Amino acid sequence: MKRFYKQVAVVSGGDGLRIELDGRPVRTPKKAAFAVGTEALAEAIAEEWRQQGETIVPQSMPLLRLANTAIDLVHGQRRAVVDNLAGFGGADLLCYRAGEPEDLAQRQERLWSPWLAWAAARHGATLATTDGVSHISQDEAALGALHRAVAGHDAMELAGLNDLVTIAGSLVLALAVSAGALDVAAAWAAARLDNDYQAERWGRDAEAEDHAARLRSEFEQAARFLALHRAD
Repeated sequence: MKRFYKQVAVVSGGDGLRIELDGRPVRTPKKAAFAVGTEALAEAIAEEWRQQGETIVPQSMPLLRLANTAIDLVHGQRRAVVDNLAGFGGADLLCYRAGEPEDLAQRQERLWSPWLAWAAARHGATLATTDGVSHISQDEAALGALHRAVAGHDAMELAGLNDLVTIAGSLVLALAVSAGALDVAAAWAAARLDNDYQAERWGRDAEAEDHAARLRSEFEQAARFLALHRAD
């Protein structure tokens, strides 16, 4: 789409902070009113609009995408979103370990086990681990605790959490990032541990590296979205 506006402004209203393009309020893809709750997030999204060239490139506006997702999708089906994200706790990446080679198993222990311990201490969710990929059943009390942790997020937070969970394949890592207990770089290293190990052993593939870079950018932007939404 060709750029159709010159000026971008953040405007305060009763429903939150809106963004106007040449005085006209931005709306979501489903034509809902667009508004966010903090000035930091509104200004960051406004800057995405300002940085567009002659052609608008939606892929270059990740914060706008997440806010639209929250408004158009999460808000109207919150329970389903919470249930879906909480379900990742039943098959969390951190619970499925390599019995061998030994150096990979040791790395998994070092990078993953502290966050399972964190989930137990912070949320009362003690998850079992297993060697291999065969499904292991988790304690219902632990899964219930994780469900409550997810449900504690509002619609905007759930949009960001969704990207963290689905990209990492780990609800535990996503909750740790959301809580500010784990920084993005360390979370990414933990989530990509198996992939990076295989690349070290067998060599790196340019296409796979490009795909990983795109995922990392989305992961980082989701964490940034959460931080901006919570900024005072």
